[in-house]
Amino acid sequence: MKHFSHGSKFLKDRGGWWHYVRRVPERFKDVDKRCLIQVALRTQSLEVAMMRRNGLAEADDALWSSLALQAQDTERSRSQAAAERHRAAVARAMAEGFVYRPVEEVATQLDIEEIIDRLRKVDRGAEPVEEKAEALLGGAPEEKDRTTVSEAFELYVSKIAFDDQYNKSDAQRKSWEKRKQVSIDYFIEREGDIPLLDITRDVATRYRDWWQSRMLPQKDGSKPFTPNTVNRHIGNMRSLYLRYFKYRGETDVEDPFRGFFFAGKSKVKRASFSDEWVRTKILAPGMFDELRLELRVIIYLLIETGARLSEIVNLRPDDIQLDHDIPHIIIRPEQNRELKTSDSEREIPLVGVALPAMKLCPNGFEHYYDRNTLVSANLMKAFKQRELLPSKDHVIYSLRHSFEDRMLEGNLDYGLRCALMGHKNNRPEYGQGGSLSFRRDQLLKIAHPIPDGLTI
Repeated sequence: MKHFSHGSKFLKDRGGWWHYVRRVPERFKDVDKRCLIQVALRTQSLEVAMMRRNGLAEADDALWSSLALQAQDTERSRSQAAAERHRAAVARAMAEGFVYRPVEEVATQLDIEEIIDRLRKVDRGAEPVEEKAEALLGGAPEEKDRTTVSEAFELYVSKIAFDDQYNKSDAQRKSWEKRKQVSIDYFIEREGDIPLLDITRDVATRYRDWWQSRMLPQKDGSKPFTPNTVNRHIGNMRSLYLRYFKYRGETDVEDPFRGFFFAGKSKVKRASFSDEWVRTKILAPGMFDELRLELRVIIYLLIETGARLSEIVNLRPDDIQLDHDIPHIIIRPEQNRELKTSDSEREIPLVGVALPAMKLCPNGFEHYYDRNTLVSANLMKAFKQRELLPSKDHVIYSLRHSFEDRMLEGNLDYGLRCALMGHKNNRPEYGQGGSLSFRRDQLLKIAHPIPDGLTI
């Protein structure tokens, strides 16, 4: 992915003043005679320089993209080239401190002083005069954008939704993209890979009605979709549509999916393991002797911390506090890894089988770091082979539900339960869940006894 939002790329400090400096790509030197682009940004502020650099960089990228598309000389490429030229004009105008306006508006709606100011800047600097004229005087082509759903999604992933992915790890980013891709694929399968501009209210309504039919009992016996799932798929299409046109500088587009939301709630609760099942089956001595040490440790941590699998797998050495007066783990975000919610950040004391287990992997699980899917698959396979899943509804995540059930049945305070699970506390008067020593003492009340003969 190529972004210009961070760092000093294409920026040079000359006597305290910032300049945009960039070479024209080799393949465009025959048509873009600038060779080395050097534009005075007229500021000593790095922050301001970065914003102006961003606009110029985007404008140049769009210009070169337009030139490449023109060279293909097809009907679609010519249409896309026009759209890229328009995007370049919008970005270049913003970099110069103006709002892009079509030539008709420049001539009829602007006062004479602004028109003169625009004219003065057209022939100043190292930018190509023709492109600056298009940007400042409104000469860019106004052809309709024929970008298709799949093409828009490619741009969405690579540029538009950069902020959504910035703090994600590689695995989190791939998972994020996969979920979005599923929504896009559903739309394309149903309505075709049509241009975004062709998604009218009628098209969106037809798509919404199709989803409604998928929420009803199916003749083929397949499981109906839940309202939450349908809302997510429609919402992903809405986000693609609106954010694409906003990226193009068109903020007045009307959302064809407006008002489409299913209010029904699905009553699905994943099964949890009973205490007896955990103690007699999962904690049975020798049950996981043939399993890799790291996986065994992860199982025992899941049982006594209630943490999400991804939170355990991605613990870093600094998150594991075994030498503390109250041994505990810290669930917190990293620069390149985000938590599910802001409330997920928490400290969990290690009690029961979790404490001796964690001591065997005091630095975490480097082999499995950022490989949650692999760990989940390996644990499911291990549980199935050992017949540790009481029903088809039980999964590894059921250990988290079991932990929550134990806290509830053990009469642990609501605020404490929220704090330990990483849930939002809807009763703020209950505080933050108490000190580490308090949390440990409460968890000891519900901890499973460590069976005699159990070796991790």
